[in-house]
Amino acid sequence: MIINRTPLRISFFGGGTDLPAYYKENCGAVISTTINKYCYISCRRLPPFFEYKHRIVYSKYEHVNEIDEIIHPSIRETFRFMKIGDGLEIHCDGDLPARTGLGSSSSFTVGLLHALYALKGKMVSKKRLALESIYIEQELIKENVGSQDQVAAAFGGLNKIAFNGNHNIDVTPITIAKSRKQAFQDHLMLFFTGFSRFASDIEADKIKKISKKKDELDTLYKMVDEAVRILSEDGSLIDFGKMLHESWKIKKSLSEKVSTSHIDDIYETAIRNGAIGGKILGAGGGGFVLFFVRPDQRDKLREALGSLLYVPFGFDTTGSQIIFYSETGV
Repeated sequence: MIINRTPLRISFFGGGTDLPAYYKENCGAVISTTINKYCYISCRRLPPFFEYKHRIVYSKYEHVNEIDEIIHPSIRETFRFMKIGDGLEIHCDGDLPARTGLGSSSSFTVGLLHALYALKGKMVSKKRLALESIYIEQELIKENVGSQDQVAAAFGGLNKIAFNGNHNIDVTPITIAKSRKQAFQDHLMLFFTGFSRFASDIEADKIKKISKKKDELDTLYKMVDEAVRILSEDGSLIDFGKMLHESWKIKKSLSEKVSTSHIDDIYETAIRNGAIGGKILGAGGGGFVLFFVRPDQRDKLREALGSLLYVPFGFDTTGSQIIFYSETGV
């Protein structure tokens, strides 16, 4: 029996520049952090006493005999990539809902890939997990997704992630004092808008417009190093929040599908009640919204957004991990 735990992530700056259609011609970069909300995957070899070969449990149940019969795209293509021959039982659970802007799809792919390698008795690097997950999602599943979520899920932590060329990645941890990191976290508040969306549809619209939005994406890319500077120095963190506000305005311009009138209302309410900046997380269109707010304004903001679910969180530093391994039942 193998149990994998892989974190979800919050992306701050640079989203969109991690799309291959952009970074294969330019340099891309993002700042993100993983958080202490996780995707859990348990995996074991299924005894041959059933009418089916594979038992797969997530929000649905799948009992199948052939890999091609698997409906879940990530499980199907990861099984195919790993050349799975034995019958397997897979269970997936998550701390937060899927398709809500926290990179859960990539956390699932990274975690499943990690678990299957462990089942075969192999230890692989975080970089290999990230790159192979990118390949599975972009080339095998054919999803319109970027490359930041897979890297964040595999590595964990608060990082600058740079992209260039053909999937060349460079992960640089942002090292700041413990007290400043806590102060940074104290300025962040996460709310659930109450509805999910399919990121691939929104990203497809962005990809079609990349050539027309190069100036905007170049600006988002340049913001990354400035945000790293703000975090790394000892001055006020407020400029980070102000940059989030400017970044959100640019992100909205990348596609009319990024925001909605409901999201705009939420954002404007937050700004009127103490938020300095913020953004819808992930591709946009729904899911979780993040706000940067002075700690003494947190209660005011929470009350103003009382119709939304507030989700406290902390930073994660571990990335994808095998948290249980037993040869019994494998």
